[in-house]
Amino acid sequence: MANPFSLENKTILVTGASSGIGRGIALECAKIGAKLVITARNEERLKETYENLEGAGHKMIIADLSKDEDIERVVEYCPVLNGYVNSAGMPQLFTVPHINRRNLTEIINVNTMGPVLLMTSLVKNKKIIKGGSIVFIASGSGIYVAEMGGASYAASKGAIAGFVKGAVIDLAPKWIRVNTICPGLVRTAILNMATGMFNIADIEKNINKYPLRRFGKPEDIAYAAIYLLSDASTWVTGVNLPVDGGYIVL
Repeated sequence: MANPFSLENKTILVTGASSGIGRGIALECAKIGAKLVITARNEERLKETYENLEGAGHKMIIADLSKDEDIERVVEYCPVLNGYVNSAGMPQLFTVPHINRRNLTEIINVNTMGPVLLMTSLVKNKKIIKGGSIVFIASGSGIYVAEMGGASYAASKGAIAGFVKGAVIDLAPKWIRVNTICPGLVRTAILNMATGMFNIADIEKNINKYPLRRFGKPEDIAYAAIYLLSDASTWVTGVNLPVDGGYIVL
């Protein structure tokens, strides 16, 4: 009997695959049989991911999804896909009085417009098959919670959740499913960046807000993505799936 959780014979595009959650998703998808097309802006780090993918037939492309020409290049380069995972994104910390057009435009371009426009172009160009799955890495921020200084980040991720609601309806006739994963705090380079802005002891205190008493690992998010990409979730669409150790409960 076929394993519905397998990604054998599936081709998956993963953006933001040069580090952190995106890299974790790409590596774990390859382990269970997927062929990967991976993208990111940083060539050196993306090549590290590529060289560590299990299996054969993978592709990589350097792309900045805040640029229309790079989106077009990714779409042109991609074979027909069974799934697309958007993990490209950036953090931003500005309290409300310090938000301006420049920094708001920057985060919306990277976290919202790039992912949405890549998805719409993939669909328009028939690069996602009937029965395909699209997964956005969103956040608990902007959907369930918010943090001090995180208003613009919450806006950029909350917009993704709103977009997905409409995309579910539009793409259902094509049997393409669209879902989001909403991670809690995951130990990645972004968390390391935060330690440069805040006292590390203050960050570690946040563990007390997680009932499971730990921060996440990239693999935690990858396993959720694999479920949403696999045939095990063929009746799941329009879900914002929290993978956060219980953070939103407290």
